Amino acid sequence: MRIFNKHPFLIGEISFNYYDFAKKEDLSYFEVAKLLVKKCSECGINGVNFHVGDSEYLHCNYGQDLNQDDQLSYDDYKQLAGYCKEMGMTFIITPVNKEIVDNLDDVVEVYKIASSDLDNIPLIDHISNKQKPILLSTAAANLKEIRDAINCIEDNSNFDIILMHSVLSYPTKLEDANLLMIKDLIENFKDYDVGYSDYTVFDDLMFSLTTACNYGAVVLEKYFTLDKSFEGHEFAMDEEDARIIRLNTSMLSKINGYKNKQPLICESFSRNNVRKSIVAKENIKSGETITNSNIDFKRPGKGISPSKVDSILGKIVNRDISKGSLIEYDMLS
Repeated sequence: MRIFNKHPFLIGEISFNYYDFAKKEDLSYFEVAKLLVKKCSECGINGVNFHVGDSEYLHCNYGQDLNQDDQLSYDDYKQLAGYCKEMGMTFIITPVNKEIVDNLDDVVEVYKIASSDLDNIPLIDHISNKQKPILLSTAAANLKEIRDAINCIEDNSNFDIILMHSVLSYPTKLEDANLLMIKDLIENFKDYDVGYSDYTVFDDLMFSLTTACNYGAVVLEKYFTLDKSFEGHEFAMDEEDARIIRLNTSMLSKINGYKNKQPLICESFSRNNVRKSIVAKENIKSGETITNSNIDFKRPGKGISPSKVDSILGKIVNRDISKGSLIEYDMLS
């Protein structure tokens, strides 16, 4: 089953990014989470991803403590899933345990397996039995670990597996992004689509995501925030950034075109006019022989190509040919 039919499929990783804005504006976490979903929809994002239940996540990555009371409830997530459906977006979760999977499976469209759980075979086994597409983060993983996770999934499911290149460093320095690994994943796992989760420091041209798309990533994911000034949000995108990546990837689609090298329709006029043909270098009389000394190569390319010169050398001319005229096969005997 392929739901990632928009290339690239753009995901706003909301995670816990509702937390700081809710505190600042004295709003509920649910209100801000819903607002984030709405903003994602308005700027062309195709799906949203929530980290669910990982109270250690912010502490490990940002030094911020998050207890259970600071997180959304199962009912909140179910309402958000319904809201995503209304907005035409895909609802994705990154669950931390089996209990979360069981409680939210009826509303989840896609699961993401975090890099921290790439070797958590019991969790991967449980998720894959739910028969949903899976985004598999490959951060800090080697090829064998990736293959082991894939094998576990495929033992239970034939749904899409998208291998997500990312780097387990927050924020990721640009020199650590290693986007060429996208090509390596494509080469080593030819049966699977490859995507990219971007945690690089912000650049206003969205160059990392654009390059990833150009290297073959068909799913692009980046944290989404309402305010990049918050600590820990400096590698997130906002609405304007999402619009930029959409413009960039649309331009890529236009300029990349087709892979197979062949003359293009737009080149046909110029091809005929800028290429050269075999012409008479001087007046050639009927009965004379075509030699290298009495022919030349000039535009346009509507006559015999210079590449065919051997096919006319030594031929006898059967009519007078004036200087500069195209030489045609029916002029020769």
